[in-house]
Amino acid sequence: MKSPGAEADDQLVLLAGRGDQAAIRTLVNSKLPRLLGLARRMLGDSVDAEDVAQETFIKVWKFSRHWRPGAASFDTWLHKVALNLCYDRLRRRRRMTGEPPPDQVDEGPGPDRNLHAQDVGRRVSASLAGLPPRQKEAIVLCHYQELGNIEAAQAMGVSVEALESLLSRARRTLRANLADLAVDD
Repeated sequence: MKSPGAEADDQLVLLAGRGDQAAIRTLVNSKLPRLLGLARRMLGDSVDAEDVAQETFIKVWKFSRHWRPGAASFDTWLHKVALNLCYDRLRRRRRMTGEPPPDQVDEGPGPDRNLHAQDVGRRVSASLAGLPPRQKEAIVLCHYQELGNIEAAQAMGVSVEALESLLSRARRTLRANLADLAVDD
């Protein structure tokens, strides 16, 4: 059984496919912040993230006339499209530079916050950026995008068990990399 939000998304996509401007605006307003967050975390660049979000919505509009509610939710499909576009950009970067993409830009607290919080944000971002791509993808989808394991597994094209294994390995690595940040009670 689909959630009321998933059913509403299905209806909005169908209306968008018919050119309903209000449905298009509603979809963009509700989905854009999460898509930008996903792309920023995957790419480490706000400009590229905005491009990916725009390309994702272009694909949505092109595909919306053919949308058939069914196996996957619209949100899962949307995340999969955005992830694929992120990976396309990462592959292009590697071809152009021959090097892995740079560490992510610190999206942490602003300069008016204390230095420790800034250091923690940089360390977490750097540790996340250092994860293998599939582990990073699992962490971003589950912890930052707040997808459930089933939705995240569908978006990644893996089983729930494989997703849980990726999450477990990623958490172990992050825990080890950030062990000195642990606060004693």
